[in-house]
Amino acid sequence: MKLELFDFIDKTLELIESDAEKLNNVAEELENFFNNSLFIKDHFLNVNYRIKSSESLKEKILRHNFYLKYSTPQELIENLSDLIGFRIECRFLEDEKKIYQDITTLFNIERENGYYTNPLNESIYLKLKDKQPQIQKNGFEIYKIDGKYIKEDISVNFELQIKSMVNIFWSDIEHKVLYKNYNYMIIEDFFRDIMSSIKDNLSMIDRQLMLIYNHLDIMNASDEISKKSQLKALLSKMIHDVYSINIRNEVGVIIELKKSTDIIVDFLFMKAENDKGEYTDEFLKILNRLNEIGEAEIDFATYLDFEREITYSDDFLYKFGNKILEIINKDFRWFVFFKMIFDIENGSNCEDFEEFLKYLELNYIELVNTAMEGMKLEDDEKEIITYELLNVIADVFCKNPSIDFINNCTLDKLLQRIRDLLGPINNFNSWVESKNRILSDIYNYDNYFYSY
Repeated sequence: MKLELFDFIDKTLELIESDAEKLNNVAEELENFFNNSLFIKDHFLNVNYRIKSSESLKEKILRHNFYLKYSTPQELIENLSDLIGFRIECRFLEDEKKIYQDITTLFNIERENGYYTNPLNESIYLKLKDKQPQIQKNGFEIYKIDGKYIKEDISVNFELQIKSMVNIFWSDIEHKVLYKNYNYMIIEDFFRDIMSSIKDNLSMIDRQLMLIYNHLDIMNASDEISKKSQLKALLSKMIHDVYSINIRNEVGVIIELKKSTDIIVDFLFMKAENDKGEYTDEFLKILNRLNEIGEAEIDFATYLDFEREITYSDDFLYKFGNKILEIINKDFRWFVFFKMIFDIENGSNCEDFEEFLKYLELNYIELVNTAMEGMKLEDDEKEIITYELLNVIADVFCKNPSIDFINNCTLDKLLQRIRDLLGPINNFNSWVESKNRILSDIYNYDNYFYSY
């Protein structure tokens, strides 16, 4: 005969399942509300939610003897405080308090039993009379607020937590290593001591990250070039380490990636900068993305593919793009290069490929313009020379499509070579007279430009 407690659990789970659509609708409305209310705050990052799974609910019922405490499954659900769990994410430990203060400012309409609502959505109630942050059983602090969503015939409980990046990471460690690992129950005190030590170290890391962020944030405009260089160097090193370690482990070889990661970082920064030249927030997003990539298994055995045909707006892009597509799944260095871009961008491979080609073209246009400085040219004349030089550069690449062709060392050599060739040229007529010799020189001395 089946134990009564399992009948109780089964009926509770059936009730939750029957309300799944309602719970999802409420969760999405709450997520939108908190996102829309807090997105303007610099210390706010994101809102995530989860609806309690059947397995988690079953475990909680057994662990807390809810089948003894409540007479019916409906009564249990009505008193379950975290049927839906929301997590407001912020950068640093200090920001948790700021988010909590933002919430208390917004929820300023007092209701009964310590609950407050807000003028933007009076269906949402938060219990703000409780002291915050609360002390958990493990002795650590947490901002955890009980909430209710009440509208017409709908009443749903939820729990709102505020967590910094360090505390999110800490929670995952504690949940997976201690809370979910029953083999360690015998020596739980020992593990709690170890976990406490880890938490202290994470708090130290949080302070260090905050110092870095604040330092970046307060640096004035005169330090902008230095600031950007330091960030680029840091990000390039991180990308290099993530992929070089995985290549060594998965493929069994070591390849030099620094020049490639430098180019990728320059491309990412070009995309990340807003109209004001700011990129700190995007930098942090890239860091978060790298953390996700580092924790996942990176596949170096599957072809890079594209969702549609690549489109080109001029001959330079066509030549470069088609040649790269011919070898992208044959030349391992090109393969790894674009895999890094596609992984980090995490969007459409076609769009990322097209954007990178445009970035390359802008680099070569800037190079050619620098080489032509001092020449007396009309705008249309300058455009003609630029077009002809870009096309011969593309032709050189197509002869030997090594990834070394696009690195900074090669670009510097190419710039110097074109400068030397254009040195005696001071007007368009001189260019017309000498262009065949100049273009032939660039085309035939391509090996000089490569830096291995």
